[in-house]
Amino acid sequence: MRLTVTHQTVYRFDEPMWGVVQSHRLTPARTASQTVIDWTVSVEGGTSGAAFRDAAGDWIETLTVRGPVTEITIDVAGTVETEDTAGVLRGHRESMPPRAYLRPSRATTPDAALAALAEKAVEKIALGDTLAAAHALSHAITDAIAYTPGETHAQTTAAEALAQGKGVCQDHAHALIAAALCREIPARYVAGYLYSAADEAMAEASHAWAELYIPDLGWVGFDPANACCPDERYIRLGSGADAAEAAPIRGIALGEGQEALDVSVAVEQVQQ
Repeated sequence: MRLTVTHQTVYRFDEPMWGVVQSHRLTPARTASQTVIDWTVSVEGGTSGAAFRDAAGDWIETLTVRGPVTEITIDVAGTVETEDTAGVLRGHRESMPPRAYLRPSRATTPDAALAALAEKAVEKIALGDTLAAAHALSHAITDAIAYTPGETHAQTTAAEALAQGKGVCQDHAHALIAAALCREIPARYVAGYLYSAADEAMAEASHAWAELYIPDLGWVGFDPANACCPDERYIRLGSGADAAEAAPIRGIALGEGQEALDVSVAVEQVQQ
């Protein structure tokens, strides 16, 4: 499938800032399931800094905008050829060992309810069948947290989302990571894009899911929000322990002004 992406992020400040420094994880990952045909990231008035591939295999670019700054617009556009690999991450080079993802973050720390959900989900799974356990955990999160926009926020934890039984893709991913950690399965958060046809319920073009590490298979993606593994509709940007660590844009603004953020993302299929 050939997909085009247009992604614009606008930061506005109510008072001029002295300067802004950001790191961008806005370039699709190199994997067997996706090939970048063309891709651009532009920031008017921005000065590019270091660019490198981190230990997780993600391409990071740094940027500085000198003040006074009242508005920053980041435009991303490109075309990617995708292929369905049944969620298995192939051809992705990284040096981070899977065991590094056995650590919980604030967002993915499991509580008693998440531990109980994880235990119940795998009670009929044969010991050592990690792939079956991962599927069972993902299905359990799908059933436990209804996709309901507007009920959670950026700081909602996995435990909080499970307690209220509602959330969005970020909450589903955090909860699956927390459940996997209860079973000592390395797990991480993935940020990217999702193509949705007009008649599909999931319409968020900016999307998130989780990857769990399966012995003898590697990293495998699971999307509890859509009750599936990532396929040709998905474009993978990068990963981290949670949403904050995997965020496509991270940074700091120097000054006392308050920040407002507008984001628009569109993913469309190119007819070939």
